[in-house]
Formats: sequence, C-alpha cells, structure tokens
Amino acid sequence: MNCVEIVDLSSDDELGEVDVKPVKLEPGTVVGSTTKQKNNHRFQPVELVKYKTQSGKQASEENKSSNNALSTGQSSTSFLEQGQSPGDDTGVSSTSAVSPAPVCRQFWKAGSYEGGLGSKVTLQNSKNYLHVHPLFLHSNATSHKWAFGAIAELLDNAIDEIQNGATFVIVDKTSNPRDGSPALLIQDDGGGMDPEAMRRCMSFGFSDKKSKSAIGQYGNGFKTSSMRLGGDVIVFSRHLDNRSLTQSIGLLSYTFLTRTGHDRIVVPMVDYELNVSTGMLDVLHGREHFVSNLSILLQWSPYSTEAELLKQFDDIGSHGTKIIIYNLWLNNDRDSELDFDSDPKDIRISGDTKKVNTIPAWKAVNEQHIASRYHISLRVYLSILYLRIPDTFRIILRGEIVEHHNIADDLKFIEYILYRPQSFGSVEGTVVCTIGFLKEAPQVNIHGFCVYHKNRLILPFWQVVSYSDSRGRGVVGVLEANFVEPTHNKQDFERTSLFQKLEGRLKEMTWEYWDYHCGLIGYQVKKKSRPAASHVSSHFTGQSSAEQPVLLNQTSLDADRAKTGCTDVGVKQSITNSHGRSMQGLPTKRKEPGDLANLEKVKRQAGTSANTVVQPVDTTANHSKDQETIYLMQENKKLRAKCSEYEKRREELNIKVEKLRSEVGEVQREYYRLLAELNSLDIVKDENDVYM
Repeated sequence: MNCVEIVDLSSDDELGEVDVKPVKLEPGTVVGSTTKQKNNHRFQPVELVKYKTQSGKQASEENKSSNNALSTGQSSTSFLEQGQSPGDDTGVSSTSAVSPAPVCRQFWKAGSYEGGLGSKVTLQNSKNYLHVHPLFLHSNATSHKWAFGAIAELLDNAIDEIQNGATFVIVDKTSNPRDGSPALLIQDDGGGMDPEAMRRCMSFGFSDKKSKSAIGQYGNGFKTSSMRLGGDVIVFSRHLDNRSLTQSIGLLSYTFLTRTGHDRIVVPMVDYELNVSTGMLDVLHGREHFVSNLSILLQWSPYSTEAELLKQFDDIGSHGTKIIIYNLWLNNDRDSELDFDSDPKDIRISGDTKKVNTIPAWKAVNEQHIASRYHISLRVYLSILYLRIPDTFRIILRGEIVEHHNIADDLKFIEYILYRPQSFGSVEGTVVCTIGFLKEAPQVNIHGFCVYHKNRLILPFWQVVSYSDSRGRGVVGVLEANFVEPTHNKQDFERTSLFQKLEGRLKEMTWEYWDYHCGLIGYQVKKKSRPAASHVSSHFTGQSSAEQPVLLNQTSLDADRAKTGCTDVGVKQSITNSHGRSMQGLPTKRKEPGDLANLEKVKRQAGTSANTVVQPVDTTANHSKDQETIYLMQENKKLRAKCSEYEKRREELNIKVEKLRSEVGEVQREYYRLLAELNSLDIVKDENDVYM
C-alpha cells in the first residue's frame, strides 16, 4: 500500500511504503454496505444521526489468531497480514477484547528510550530523509507541565470556533467500552473538519487560523495537549459545507505506535461523504485505503466495530467535533492524574493540594480563594480562563455550565492605569491595567497580576514582587497584554525585552498602589515624601524616595489627557529626582470623594504612631485635586453613557444573530425534509419501473 493511503507524519522528502498493509477480504465480503456491492452506508437525512447496519459474528479462529499476534508484540504488518475476515455487519471489526494501555502508564516515565526503541532508523532507496519518531509525541507533550493547561489548549480550539457558529463546548468523563476505564471527552458544535482539515490537525505545524483574534497559531496544540493527558486520542468530526456533508475519524495512538514497533508516526483515518442522490454514506480515498485504516482503528481504538465508530456521530449534529482521550496517565501514586470521583460536577488534580501559610483565623479564607483553588479544580480554572465569553457560548463541565468569573469584580479601591509599551522608540500598543485590593484584604496573603493574551489567561496571579513587611499584600491586577507572545504551552510568555519591561512596570504599579492605598485596609502609612519641584505638587514633604508616587500638577495632567484622549487612567510622566535620574511611568493617583475622606481619616489616625509622619495638607493642592476629581467624574459619566449605548447595540445584534440562526435552522430542516421526500419518490419510481 502506498504511503499516501495512511497519514504518515514524516517528511515530504520521504518516499517508500508504510509498513501497514490492507486486510485480505474473503470472497463476497462487502465493506461498509448492507444491500449493495459498493462502499457506502444508508444515511437517514432527517435525523442526521442514524445508520443501517446488520449484526454479524466474528470467526473464533480469527480472534485467536489476532489476539496471539497482539500478545506477542508483533508489528501492525504482521497483524494485518493474518488474513482477518471482516464481519458482515460493518465490513471490518476488531479482534482484540481490550485495547492495551501503554507499557508505562505514568506520563513522565512513558518516554523512556531504553531498549533501543528510539534508535531504529531506516534508509529507503539509499536516501536520507527527515524522521519523526513516535517518541517525539511524548517529548513534544512535555511542554505541558500541568494537566489543566493541556485541557485549556483543547478548549481554545472550541473558542476559536465561535466565529463558525459554535455555541458550546462539553468537557466530561466518559468510559472506554473495552475495559470500562475512564476517558476524557471534549466536544463542540463548531464548524467541524473536513478530511483535509483533519489531516492538517493530526500533522505538525499546520494552522488554518488566520484571524488576529484566534488563540491558536502554531499548529501544535492538539498533539501536545492530547498526548499530555493520555496515551491515545480518537477524533470524530462532521463538516457541512456547500451542501456537502463529510465525516472523518482519526486516531493518534502512542500505544499503537510503540507496541507495534513503528519508527515513524502513522495516523490511521477513515472518511465518509453523504451521497445526496442515494442518502447513503460513501467511503472516500478508495476501498483498499479504507479497509486498511479501518482495521487499525478497530484494533487500537475503544470501538471494536464500524457501527460503534459511526454511532459516535449520533450526538454531534450537522457539524462539530468530538475528542475522546483514553488510557489516561497515572500519577506517582498510580492513581488517575485526573480525579473524576471527588466531585461529580468537577474534574480535579489527584493528590494536588496548595498549602497556605497564614494565621489559623485566616487560613479558611485563603484556602477557599480562587487563587488557591484554580490549581486543583478545573471548574474554577475554566471560570477565569477567558477574559470575555459571548453570551451565546457556554462551557459545560460534567453536565453543568461553568459560570464566568471576572477577577476585576473581586477588587476594591480600583484604579485604572494606562501603559504604553515601547520598542525601539515606537509604541507597541495601549494597555489599561485594572488594579486594586482583593475584597478579602488584609486577610489574604495573595497578590499578583492575571495577564491575558487575546482573551486567554496566560499567567494567573503572577507574583511580580516578593513583598516584605506586607508591602504589596492583597494587591491584584488584571490586564490583556497582546503585545507580548505566549510560549507554546500558553502558560507563560516569551522572555523578550518587551516582557521584561512589562514586568518592571507591574512592579512599579504594585508598590505605588500599595504606598498610596495601604491605609484603606488597615495598614500604617509609611510613605517617604519627595522634595518639592516646580511641576510637582505633593501632599508630603521630607526625604525623597525612588518608589514614591507623585501627583502631577493640573497643567501637565491636562496636556497628557489631550494627547491620549483617555480618562480614569493613570498618566505616564517623566520626572527627574534630586539625584538627576529619570523615572518613567509614575502615574497620577486619583480617588473617589469617599476615598479621599477615608484616606484623610486614616492619616489622622496614623498620626499618633511613631512610625508615621503626616504633614499638614496644602490648601491649594487640595483645591486642585478636587477640581481634577470633579472633571474625571464628569468624564466617567460620559463614558458610562457611551458604554450603555454599546451594550444596547450588542443586545440588538445578539437578537439579530439568534433570529438568523433560527432561520438557517429552518432552512436546513426544510432541505432535509425535501431530500427525504426526493428519496421516497425515487423508491416509488424504482417500483414502477419493476412493474412496467
């Protein structure tokens, strides 16, 4: 059989044959047919989910022969050359009672090269060629240090399908029907993949995601994430386009490749297309290709007959994708790495707990906080995984919708700080950081920034400072940094100069915010004021400090606001201290009138402390600040009114989308009704021809 008949993830320069050969069919056997001598299946157009099959029996001698081949570790070539006869009902059926798990069930030990598994390299036609060994599947997946990060990668594909009409993604536990072991199900109702797209998905480096808003871009996420979660994954995808319906099945099996001794990555796939004139499913890419690939699928997938494979499309609908990851990895205690039993509405990390060091009275508050729970609870992690989720889309975990959680809603005394990252003198973008104290402060010892990239959480509660004397405790920020690139596993950012500048700026934000607001949550104010300057009006006098935030005068504030067109954000200003050093990015601190009163109260209370020195407030500076506050409140009111208009417009558009979706559904139903009527007329015509 030619290598083009089975997806081989080797180099394009490689020539020759794959060591998988077609099954020898017995005389009179028809693959994938019930009544006619052709490769197709009767298709029920109205329900779009039913297939007609007939029951059949597998010869006991063939079972014995194939099981012997499996138990002795023979390659796929020897297995397929057994002369296996397919069953009458589905054309080909499995001869193995249980799909064997990988030799080692622990992920971090499953990639061992001992025994010469990784050393078998062959030459064909005396030519050198690039080689992709099956062990690369494991080494490639080690980029995911965290199982939830791998699940998030698979959900990104469903989120990207929102533009193609996806309305939900399901994450749930299912079972391997061969042995009853748990498996992970991820299913969406997006556009699905046609046969060509399925092959690109199973290959390395191919990505069709051209949209700037798409999360995926490297063409590697599916392979790394699925192989990080389990030894094997099977994909079912149905695609409807231009009145052509296709459905494809692909198997990426580390178990199959390692147990059969393959020295390259081979991915068996089968494809079907709806024949509109007959209402049946025709197999694609030729009969020999179909039989050989189906044989491997039935041997190594969780499903032992073609009918069971096709049944997996019953709940997909007219388009969508279903991913089933089985032979899930075990942890060091040989328990399943994913815990499906502790909470029937959640998936947890087995044996993983986050220790909280704090006083006993505050321990419960810290342990129950979202920053402590997202490590072990998938439901909690998914609730903050995306900064925004359309109202029309749902993430369903274990049968229950995941409630979206905006971390900014957990903050008090909020400020918005504008940051314009620059590279080689040019501005890379504009970022507005929301920063404040957690509502539970000062009881929580949690701090850091939740940094998103293209709507996707990359760094949750990133601790940019190591606080001492509680400086920075409880300060949390949220921002979307699209100007820096995430790593391939989407759990960190590439350490570029722009990222280092961002890290430095977030440190400044944390310290500046703490110094100006710590009194609001009960801490003593320990600010060191800076000397007066011609363009600086400060509430404090005395010793200067490099970390001390400053209050810009009204003239410079108005000038910056005119340039940026932004309100309710900190404005960057360059100033020079008494040592002649230039300090960038010290923002103006603005508060609501209530906050000002509270701050003055705290100052008066703190005045009795020997560690706090509060100087009399300058009347002119207070008046200037009051005027600034009034102006900002007016601008804020205007912006809120404009936001209300946008919200109203969005609701109108959502209603319009739902109406159009409903109309499309009605048209599709009418199409299938007419198709069914046409098929019934064809039957009547055939009967009339017989009688004539």
